[in-house]
Amino acid sequence: MVLGTEDATPTIFWFSVSPGASVQLDDLVVVQTMKPNGQPVDFYGLVDNVRKRHEGVTFESDVEDIVAGVLPASVSYAARVLVTRVSPEDFIPPQPGDIVQHARGKALEMALSADKMKEAAFPAGLLADGQILPLNFRFINGESGGHINISGISGVATKTTYALFLLHSIFRSGVMDKVALKKNGRQAGSAGGKAIIFNVKGEDLLFLDKPNNEVVEKETEARAAKGLSADRYSLLGLPMSPFRDVQFLAPPRAGAVGAAIVPHVDQRAEGVTPFVFTLREFCQRRMLPYVFSDAGSSLNLGFVIGNIEEKLARLSADSTGAALLVSDWDPAQSEEIPDDIQFDALGKVSLHTFGQLISYLEYKLIDQNDGEGDPKWVLKQSPGTLRAFIRRLRGVQKHLTPLVRGDLTNQQAEKFRPNLISGGYQLSVVDIHNLSGPAQMFVVGVMLRDLFEYKEKNGRQDTVFVVLDELNKYAPRDDSSPIKDVLLDIAERGRSLGIILIGAQQTASEVERRIVSNAAIRVVGRLDLAEAERPEYRFLPQSFRARAGILQPGTMLVSQPDIPNPVLINYPFPAWATRSDEVDEHAGREVAEVGADWLD
Repeated sequence: MVLGTEDATPTIFWFSVSPGASVQLDDLVVVQTMKPNGQPVDFYGLVDNVRKRHEGVTFESDVEDIVAGVLPASVSYAARVLVTRVSPEDFIPPQPGDIVQHARGKALEMALSADKMKEAAFPAGLLADGQILPLNFRFINGESGGHINISGISGVATKTTYALFLLHSIFRSGVMDKVALKKNGRQAGSAGGKAIIFNVKGEDLLFLDKPNNEVVEKETEARAAKGLSADRYSLLGLPMSPFRDVQFLAPPRAGAVGAAIVPHVDQRAEGVTPFVFTLREFCQRRMLPYVFSDAGSSLNLGFVIGNIEEKLARLSADSTGAALLVSDWDPAQSEEIPDDIQFDALGKVSLHTFGQLISYLEYKLIDQNDGEGDPKWVLKQSPGTLRAFIRRLRGVQKHLTPLVRGDLTNQQAEKFRPNLISGGYQLSVVDIHNLSGPAQMFVVGVMLRDLFEYKEKNGRQDTVFVVLDELNKYAPRDDSSPIKDVLLDIAERGRSLGIILIGAQQTASEVERRIVSNAAIRVVGRLDLAEAERPEYRFLPQSFRARAGILQPGTMLVSQPDIPNPVLINYPFPAWATRSDEVDEHAGREVAEVGADWLD
């Protein structure tokens, strides 16, 4: 019952635990008090502190005498509750002596605000006692809020693993169909939501469509250790199966002009499609700014980039195919004559490589007119700024040359153009871990910009979830870049367009504030204790910040608008393979078929 020796307030109170009963951290409880007029008020809350101590003793050393039976004393077993809901909203304190009970059934739904969520509830994981924590899909799909942010130490916090579990839950729980039917009767189905994942670490995400050969064993162990009535997938109402309708995209391997285009991956030999941008697309779709991740640090350089971007866009209008045709370049006058220069039937120079494009820009900005450059291109910019522009392009040339090519046929350009939206895939994995830092920034920036422009034209139907780790690299707090501007647009306007960012980072304190603060759902895994004290984590009560430093893999703290305090959950082992040796090659096959393979 509620203690009278500690302050009882409408938001925090202590209660004593009866002999023989047990209370642990994160238990949900309910207590009812009566107003003077006889009206009941129910308090629902979360246990955030539990303690035992001796009563009736003065010195710490008295414990030895108590255990020996020399001194009489009783043990006080008490717990502190953070109130998550008051119904009705009469914020009076509970009365000392009021009975406190575990929240079960209807009381549990009230404590977790599941009654408010209704058809929008979908499972986010399991509580310590095996009950489901619901998440409100309306705070994810942009209807009432949007975006998810996940923080934690790399490798221990399992940020990407939990992001994938949330996608699995959204796609397979049926919540999209339920919300769509309630709103306007339109079936969402698998076409009602898509996801794009940028794989930045190893090739772990290239097997999401393959079953995991360890999941049954891991879930059996977890069921026994936690005393659950069934495996966690069954308790959550989700299938223990990998992702469906997945496409895998990877950059091509570097090669000479005209070389075959093959994906740069090592562990998966089939089912991976290389992606390439044509040189004309690079100019026409104004991709040049995404080559420069730090252009905002120099006003003059930013002006040059904007000018060249406009010039290249105009040139692309006169070209067809993958190459870029220019009529005002005499390669013989350049300081360095590019290899494999080609001319079309009208005598125009046909640019087929990213290096040739840089040589052309160097000619227009520096070499033409005896070192003065073309006045229409230079626009009175200092030679130092122009040379800095060319130097930076040369610095990324080897990284972008395989990605930007002008030697493709129309059929190849169409085949290898990355298509993240209009295809029949629900999940697109873009593997960029083999790319250098500048190339990763370029690919992510261009693809997100294209996605944003597509959704601006086509509206918010078919929600697109974008999973991006390492936000501290793509949207740092102190620097500016084109990709950061795109991420800010997604964070601030994306939910109205149906673009939902599931972002992750090791340190939220180093990520642009507006990106983190716009996330309706905040998730925290294992944190460095110094990081946990930063202002970005003030949504966690002090007791939860201390616990964040000892969280184990598979355990997360989830904060959502419907519940004022974070809730600790655990989630199941991935049913999809996360590396090649986890792939279950025999899943879904008949015993006779497997045996025939062994006999061959």
